Amino acid sequence: MSLPEHQLELLSPARTADIGIEAINHGADAIYIGGPSFGARSSADNSVQDIARLVQHAHRYNSRIFVTLNTILRDDELEPARKLTRQLYDAGVDALIIQDMGLLEIDLPPIQLHASTQTDIRTPEKARFLQDAGLSQIVLARELTLQQIQAIRAQIDPTRCTLEFFVHGALCVAYSGQCYISHAHTGRSANRGDCSQACRLPYQVQDSQGRFVAHDKHVLSMKDNNQSANLAALVDAGIRSFKIEGRYKDLAYVKNITAHYRKLFDELLEQRPELARASSGKTTFSFTPDPDQNFNREFTDYFVQGRKEDIGAFDTPKNPGRHLGYVSKVGPDFVELTVSEPGTVLHNGDGLCYYDLQKELVGLAINRAEPAGPMSVDQWRVYPKDPMAGFKDLRKGTELNRNRDMNWVRLMEKKSSERRIGVWAKLQETATGFDLELMDEDGHTGHASVAAVQEPARNAAQAEATLREQLGRFGATIFEPIAISLDLAQAWFIPASTLNALRRDAVAALETARAAAYVRPPRARPVEPPAPYPEDTLTYLANVFNEKARDFYAKHGVKVIAAAYESHEEEGEVSLMITKHCVRFSLSLCPKQAKGVTGVQGTVRAEPLTLVNGKEKLTLRFDCKPCEMHVVGRMKKSVLNQAAREAEVVPLKFYRTRPAMAMD
Repeated sequence: MSLPEHQLELLSPARTADIGIEAINHGADAIYIGGPSFGARSSADNSVQDIARLVQHAHRYNSRIFVTLNTILRDDELEPARKLTRQLYDAGVDALIIQDMGLLEIDLPPIQLHASTQTDIRTPEKARFLQDAGLSQIVLARELTLQQIQAIRAQIDPTRCTLEFFVHGALCVAYSGQCYISHAHTGRSANRGDCSQACRLPYQVQDSQGRFVAHDKHVLSMKDNNQSANLAALVDAGIRSFKIEGRYKDLAYVKNITAHYRKLFDELLEQRPELARASSGKTTFSFTPDPDQNFNREFTDYFVQGRKEDIGAFDTPKNPGRHLGYVSKVGPDFVELTVSEPGTVLHNGDGLCYYDLQKELVGLAINRAEPAGPMSVDQWRVYPKDPMAGFKDLRKGTELNRNRDMNWVRLMEKKSSERRIGVWAKLQETATGFDLELMDEDGHTGHASVAAVQEPARNAAQAEATLREQLGRFGATIFEPIAISLDLAQAWFIPASTLNALRRDAVAALETARAAAYVRPPRARPVEPPAPYPEDTLTYLANVFNEKARDFYAKHGVKVIAAAYESHEEEGEVSLMITKHCVRFSLSLCPKQAKGVTGVQGTVRAEPLTLVNGKEKLTLRFDCKPCEMHVVGRMKKSVLNQAAREAEVVPLKFYRTRPAMAMD
């Protein structure tokens, strides 16, 4: 069973269990987090005990916990992975996010399985197959348009499979699961959670004649994803789980971005009463969420509304921050600046930055900030932590941005949200005392009774007001009163201690009832007979790294199965990255851009380009029919030699020959 069609799920990342707890507190309907191993983020691991603690907190709100098990696995890792899945299941985890299809061929506990973004889901056929193979939630490729999402939605059964989509955070330039540059150059595999991020490096771009097209540009570095303006359209296209990227991100990022989307979805749900949130409670914040306050490379909505020219962060992969003002004076140990927005306050510890003449981002950390004059509201003098001599090209008129606001940082370090579940409270008298019933917004109830002398109140109106006030004090619990009713024959005087005990016991009973009622999502059954895979031949791009994964695809009708790139069978030039991003298009060299331009049409061709970074060279080839770019290269001998020395268990080699990949 998938997420009910009318429910929208806000899915937040967690590097640690404590960050996950705060994501829940800030409105997340679900959390994804790495376990102790096999999680595709090499430094975002968590113990099973910590995950169990997160599960307990999340389930109080009917929020779900997904654990990433989304690396490709060697044969010797399948059994440890199986044991881990049992531990996670016993800890109460709701679902596993997987990439390796070999996991479907081993004895897993009855835990729901979700398809990782690494499974590269771009077509209705692939989505339908994964649904039929038993995956209950699938993460679609970030590169899809609304129309492509709609086409996938038309081919799946929403009662069996939920569509998930990334709505915020860093963008991998490659189709997820289709990047091998890191492994080819360093031996560190992105598909095994250890990417070296070659996409964020600066490159010289040369044409087929060796001429420079771009110099020291980060041409494979994308801006950050932000679908804030497209949420309603994504809902209409069929997305039901909305994912925030960021298992490496800090607490402030997760708090702020979760709160930002929680507010947007709450507004959308008010406008669309046929929809509902996927968990319980109402979240309020002590701050105004602002995505610009966190690290970002500026924002793009990528391909959701079609191809756009300005999707790259080509000048820098760093955080350029927000416009602050301009330098008015450079002193021996200080900088004076005029802020563009009067009333802007600078703080000790703020981070400023600017672009030098080579368009490199230079950071300037403030040691001390003070107004430049006694009456100044827009002139500031700042004393940097570092010597002035190190600030290249800093001069009068230089534009300054702020990329760290210490006031915001301190705000995020404090308690910044409340998440409460609404309850109706009903107090009534019994033969021996009083009874309090609490019913929450999900229909669960908790009762508590107390034996007490029923003493008439001297002042009926005052007694009733006191009863309502005392019963409504839910304090540090997760509940808040929607309404309080008094079903009493007359006004009674009830001591505050008695009312407090009643409320405390009723709350405990309600928490117990909620916990008992929680049902984990079931594991989907694959269709029988096994659904045929959309293709009968798999290249290294399918990431088949173990015998069980091979068995899976063979069972589903695949005839030719190549081993994963990490098996080191591909020693020649191959596509090390496949991407929808096109460097030619971004540099205005696309033949389609030239179409119809007098004097240019027919003269611009999609000839290869070369990327150069130091001794590293990569070839860009352009497959114009699907409008995709291939970054082509070969595995370094040092990687092959190192792998041969270190390999204690050699993954299965399937086929040495396969159909060649054609490219224009």
